[in-house]
Amino acid sequence: MVTLQTADNALKSFYLDAMTDALNLKINPLLAQIQRTTANVVGKDVRKTVRVGVNGGIGAGSETGDLPTSGGGEYVQFVATLKNLYGTIEISDKALRASANSEGAFVNLLNEEMSSLVKSASFNFGRMLFGDGKGRLGKVLEVNENTITLSSTKGILEGMIVGFCTAGGAAIAVAQKRKVLSVDKANSTIVLDGAALNTTLLPVNSMLYLQDSNRNEITGLGAIFSTNALYGVERTHSVMQPYMKTEVGEITENVIQTAIDAIEENSGSQVNFIVCSWGVRRALAEYFKQFKTMLPTMELEGGFHAMSFNGIPIVADRFCPEGTMYLLNTDDFAVHQLCDWQWLESEDGKILKQVAGKPVYTATLVKYAELMCDRPSGQGMLSGITEA
Repeated sequence: MVTLQTADNALKSFYLDAMTDALNLKINPLLAQIQRTTANVVGKDVRKTVRVGVNGGIGAGSETGDLPTSGGGEYVQFVATLKNLYGTIEISDKALRASANSEGAFVNLLNEEMSSLVKSASFNFGRMLFGDGKGRLGKVLEVNENTITLSSTKGILEGMIVGFCTAGGAAIAVAQKRKVLSVDKANSTIVLDGAALNTTLLPVNSMLYLQDSNRNEITGLGAIFSTNALYGVERTHSVMQPYMKTEVGEITENVIQTAIDAIEENSGSQVNFIVCSWGVRRALAEYFKQFKTMLPTMELEGGFHAMSFNGIPIVADRFCPEGTMYLLNTDDFAVHQLCDWQWLESEDGKILKQVAGKPVYTATLVKYAELMCDRPSGQGMLSGITEA
């Protein structure tokens, strides 16, 4: 007999490990390469001390001369607040009772919910990796009742719950917790549920974000390759300045190798992972095709496959900006976390909780974490690449 107690036990004893493995290793090839650690977590923050430059106490001298003077070392401290990452499943009381006398039906019910959660996490956490932590999905260009024209619909899927804020970041009360009913990628429009909107209620240039995620997402590549302060540190130090080349045009082997060489020469970092847009990957394949050459493939952790450029995997990602290629050293990144994924439990230890006033039970996975790169100068970005 399947009960709420047996459902709770299944979530704790069986599904937690499987979900943790899936969320850490299966949702995104870049995320799968990045280590997870509880180091440098202090209270609600990640605090990491990073050396700037090298120790100056090195030199050569005569047999009886003075020893080199110690140059000491200069350090900066990176500080970032741990982000609250959630994943929620929902089971109706009707579905639970319908499977009460069949363990197989109950397992299928939970499997479906878990599969849906992993799919949603794959989309949203993958998107966050390329963001700047602000969580903005697009800018409002036009409002026609509940049909909203946006600057981009790349990070939006039907069924998402979204909200809007002003250009300055203040939440727009009448446009919160709206469900996306449909997405028209060709025309960059979405249709929302709820009361009708207009440009008085929802002004042009307002920003769209995932529900409650405004300025609450992990610090992704968008923040590393910007000119703004990063982790509370200004860009004046060389360690804070990544390699960036714009208006690349045609992608060639020489362009990529030149960037890799410059990164290693300037920072000592060795690129071990390349991620680009789909159009850039096609352009790269076309470049080698003219020499009747195909880049070899390789398998990555998590079961992902990638092209190989001199032993470095190249992965195309749906959220990578158009015409862009990132050259990264994943050893310089870490997901700093209080703990790995856990179920939120009530005071009585229950995981499945009834939604107030509704015949529905929910369970929520949570992780408090932040992505940090301790050597921004060891990363590179090529943009303005002509796509194929």
